[in-house]
Amino acid sequence: MFVRIVKMSFHEKDIPAFLDHFHTMKTHIRNAPGNRLLELYQDKNNPCVFFTYSYWETEQDLENYRNSTLFEGVWTFTKKLFNAKPEAWSVNKLVSLE
Repeated sequence: MFVRIVKMSFHEKDIPAFLDHFHTMKTHIRNAPGNRLLELYQDKNNPCVFFTYSYWETEQDLENYRNSTLFEGVWTFTKKLFNAKPEAWSVNKLVSLE
């Protein structure tokens, strides 16, 4: 299992549209084959910056999602709202304490 972290920055006026769309799509994204967790975070110091954390069983599962019509619809809508280029990382979780 690995974690995909995506940093996105939006124009302030577009944050409500992003959040509405995310809340509409979140269950579909979470139910994509191989997805085990989906979380959305908002930066405490810059409310225009958001992060998604998603856990995937395999890299192929993420690639399948990224090549799906679901992702195409999510990304086509979301990328119009960006005020900076998004950044993404795929990382292996090494330790988790709960």
